[in-house]
Parts: sequence; structure tokens; C-alpha cells
Amino acid sequence: MTSFKNIFAVAIAAFVLLGTQVARADDNANFTVGVAGYDLVSYQTNEKPLRGNGHHAVNHEGVTYLFSTAANREAFLADPVKYLPAYGGHCAFAASLGKKFYGDPEVWRVVDGRLFLNLDTKIQDRWLAEVNDMIKVADANWVKIKDVPASEL
Repeated sequence: MTSFKNIFAVAIAAFVLLGTQVARADDNANFTVGVAGYDLVSYQTNEKPLRGNGHHAVNHEGVTYLFSTAANREAFLADPVKYLPAYGGHCAFAASLGKKFYGDPEVWRVVDGRLFLNLDTKIQDRWLAEVNDMIKVADANWVKIKDVPASEL
């Protein structure tokens, strides 16, 4: 009878441990890193954006953002809106067309304190040629398309 209790105890422990591993795997399946892991604050404080790391991570509205320093993490926490990319990180030129395309975190501009990403440098050049008008149109479009899947635009 004692060996049955030991086997039962081991089986329960294995079940609990396996359940924990399954839960962790499921958590990782829903893990989203914003702006490809670049430090959002560094876009406004450095010549080039820096890569963040897992030591300075923040989950904001379901997206995990990584920062290169604790100070940058704290700056973001104090005012996330100041650092979040416009249009959810989608291409600013595409938003001006009422579309959602990938915003490359290495093709960026800060305009009037707002971070904008673009699909590529060729698109960015077109966007910059009329940047103020493009931003006005994209801001108006974003209100309409924000919650619409890209595939439906």
C-alpha cells in the first residue's frame, strides 16, 4: 500500500509540473514584443534607436516593450503616450492612405515629439516630402482604421 501512495504522489507531482509547463508555453504563444524590441525612449534621446533587453521590460496594453536602461523604462512608465509610435507602429505613409503596412523600426522620424515608422526609406522619402499634410490625413484615417484588421483594408 505504501508503494501505491508513493506512485500516486509522484503522479500528482508530475501532473502539476506538466500543467505548469503547458501554461507557460501558452503564455509565450501570446507574447508580443513591440517595435521589434527597440527601446522607444531611445528614439527621442539618441541619434539612433537602441535595442532593448529583457532586463528592462514593460507590458503596456498587452504588448511588451524592451528598454536599454532602467532610466528609459521609467521614462516610458511616466508617460507612455509620449513614446509610443504613432498608428500602433504601422507605416505612417500607409496610414495616410487608410492602410496598415509594417512599420520598420529602423526607418523612423520623430516629428513634433511623435515617433513615426515607415515601411522603407523610399516610402519614407515620399512621406517626408509632405510630412505635415500626411500626418493630418493619417491621424484622421487612424480613427477609422485603428480597430480594423489590415487584411480588411
